[in-house]
Amino acid sequence: MTNNPGKQFGGQKKSEIAGIPTSIVVGVVAALLALWFLLANLGKVKIQFWVFTVTAPLWIALAATLLIGMVLGWVLKGRRENR
Repeated sequence: MTNNPGKQFGGQKKSEIAGIPTSIVVGVVAALLALWFLLANLGKVKIQFWVFTVTAPLWIALAATLLIGMVLGWVLKGRRENR
């Protein structure tokens, strides 16, 4: 085995930034940007569903949308890996 800057795993190099896996760095940066975006949108909005309307802070609507997107991505990723 040779001394490569990236670690070998299954024949592929794992990339790192300052010894931290790139996927962790990207995840933390994305989470911080999402948090900043949520906190920058604190106004109230009307959210109209098919039958009723709700007034809520925009950050709650954005956080719910983010959470739904994360759950859908996780579910679809699991289905894709099982093929």
